[in-house]
Amino acid sequence: MQKMILGRTGLEISRTGFGALPIQRVTFEEAAALLNRAVDGGICYIDTARAYTDSEEKIGRALSGRRSEFYIATKTHAKTGANLNADLETSLKLLNTDVIDVYQFHNPPFVPVPGGEDGLYDAAVKAREAGKIRFIGITQHSIERAEQAVESGLYDTLQYPFNHLATEREIALVRRCREKNVGFVAMKALSGGLVTDARLPFAFLSQFENAVPIWGFQKMEELEQLLDLSEHPIGLTDEIQSLIQKDRSELVGSFCRSCGYCMPCPVGIQINQANRMKQLLGRAVWQSYVTPYWQKEMERIEDCIHCGACAKRCPYELKPYETLPGQLAYYREFVKTHAAKA
Repeated sequence: MQKMILGRTGLEISRTGFGALPIQRVTFEEAAALLNRAVDGGICYIDTARAYTDSEEKIGRALSGRRSEFYIATKTHAKTGANLNADLETSLKLLNTDVIDVYQFHNPPFVPVPGGEDGLYDAAVKAREAGKIRFIGITQHSIERAEQAVESGLYDTLQYPFNHLATEREIALVRRCREKNVGFVAMKALSGGLVTDARLPFAFLSQFENAVPIWGFQKMEELEQLLDLSEHPIGLTDEIQSLIQKDRSELVGSFCRSCGYCMPCPVGIQINQANRMKQLLGRAVWQSYVTPYWQKEMERIEDCIHCGACAKRCPYELKPYETLPGQLAYYREFVKTHAAKA
């Protein structure tokens, strides 16, 4: 397993990370098998979040006797310093650890700074001084806030969506992280399920020595594929580059990062969630998205007036008003076959 240094943290981690969002969808026993196989295979960077239902608990149970063999990163959606402290204590307990290696603000709508009225950054600093966390990170879906976080000098790590569908601006962001010695964690290497050939993002990401992708695993064959790629890495061969170009031509217009810049919608559509509903149903806890609430929200797509405001605001040049009808059609079929099982 290849290793890398995660920016100024100095942590020597595997160049293949374990994204623990999908293990919400499997049993404790299945999660334990995946996590232990990952650590056995040399993966030593595991990323989760307080918001990922029972993911932290599954990690804490599965790897309780192996804490020295991996680094753990988790996240908080807290809006205040007090809420951050509460989240942190819960995470420490569930993860069965005394310290969290990388503690991240989970896609906040602003970049927390020292002295802010929210108290978030100051609370994180106090937690670090108390030895409960080691490094402070931030995750973002907004390119503007990601750039702001890097330039602030306040963050040890940045987590942002990055793969072979990336724009030039996003590539520049990763390079800027290297210049600023900020550890870069690449989420959504498989575009939330849009990409089915892991070789392509793997080869693309291998160009960036400062980037660690966190792959989401819920099946053993998925994990074994990435372990094999890690042991026998492939470069940007003519074949791989041709396939990358094919993916770019077919998928770039579909990669919704849920940054929310398209909002608000004049007719109330939750565009940033609705436009990636197919991926949410496939990778997250799907039962959360077939509730009466979400069925009503998805039906709002029928009210779209095709004003184009969402497309004008999107920093990734997507056209939600064109893709939302397909999301609704898929959603309706999914509900028909799955809602009774929820």
